[in-house]
Amino acid sequence: MFGKLLLLFILVPTAELYLFITIGSQLGLGPTLAIIIVTAILGASLTKSQGRRAIAKFQAATAAGHIPAKEAIDGLMILLAGAVLLTPGFLTDTVGFLLLVPPFRAIVAGYAAKRLKGKIKVVAPGMPNQDAQEQRPESKLDDGNVIDV
Repeated sequence: MFGKLLLLFILVPTAELYLFITIGSQLGLGPTLAIIIVTAILGASLTKSQGRRAIAKFQAATAAGHIPAKEAIDGLMILLAGAVLLTPGFLTDTVGFLLLVPPFRAIVAGYAAKRLKGKIKVVAPGMPNQDAQEQRPESKLDDGNVIDV
């Protein structure tokens, strides 16, 4: 895992620098900087509006008594999109704008779900948790009764 992250932290800035030099030599410094600033402003605006929508969907699912897993993943991807859109660069901006497109987010979420299947255990209130019961020692003080004060 460390090797993959190290490679990512080396390759992405190298690719961004290459794109800055290539595009900057074609367009000039002014237009290149203008593109970077405009994409940051546009990205922040889109992230804010989609983030609000994701929070509303999350709250609606929670109010309806559903576990808002899909809404939480959407919100995390929108947050990631906002972070990479505020990072200057053409490659990161492309990834950020793609993450703001709901069908693309669904594809990424499906891929992530396949990769993480079996590695994450979801425990909701009211569900029996065998692992926690096996690891917790018996307490003579806890008889299971709740006293509301």
